[in-house]
Amino acid sequence: MQSQLDSGTPITIAEVEGSTRGLVIAPDIFGLRPLFTDMVERLAAEWGMTTIAVEPFPGRELGPEIEPRYAAVPTLDDANVLGDLVAAAELTGCSEVGLIGFCMGGMYCFKAASTGRFDRIASFYGMIRLPEPWRSPGQAEPLELVAADPGAVLAIIGDLDHYTPPDAVEALEATGVETLRFADAEHGFAHDSSRPSHRAEDAATAFDRSRAWLAG
Repeated sequence: MQSQLDSGTPITIAEVEGSTRGLVIAPDIFGLRPLFTDMVERLAAEWGMTTIAVEPFPGRELGPEIEPRYAAVPTLDDANVLGDLVAAAELTGCSEVGLIGFCMGGMYCFKAASTGRFDRIASFYGMIRLPEPWRSPGQAEPLELVAADPGAVLAIIGDLDHYTPPDAVEALEATGVETLRFADAEHGFAHDSSRPSHRAEDAATAFDRSRAWLAG
């Protein structure tokens, strides 16, 4: 079901009657689309959690190409993005809520550790350090914010991902974040089967491990 938060931000929600745990999804840079509608419905059904995906670029018509979206990231404000994720957690009606995110959404998973609202977080190939073009007053460093609650976070990493270079992964692990690394995987290998980098077996392993982690 399509709905919106009090802020006006669009969401996709699938409610599970009697669920005791909620799940919030932070999409990749391309935002809400059929891929995430399907994911919300699938995870709600298979994992038994009321599940909500949150649009990262509310009120903007950025189109399907990556260039305008990449250029728009520095205009985002952490307070607004994290505020929407927390509001979605409240909307699940559950006291215990997990967060899962992909690519840019994975970056916001690291940052969301600072909110104290998510008891379990799974970040799929999130940027550990801000890419230089994304630096702005509204964007804090993921590596700094994740240090607020590193024990809550599982980071899914592809060792061939240029957004998560070895020195950044080492710095992330030094905070206490648990990592699950895939030696032959590139960026975005798990959540979108249409991508050239998709690796079906690694994706299944990553989602299975994330399910166990997010179940607490």
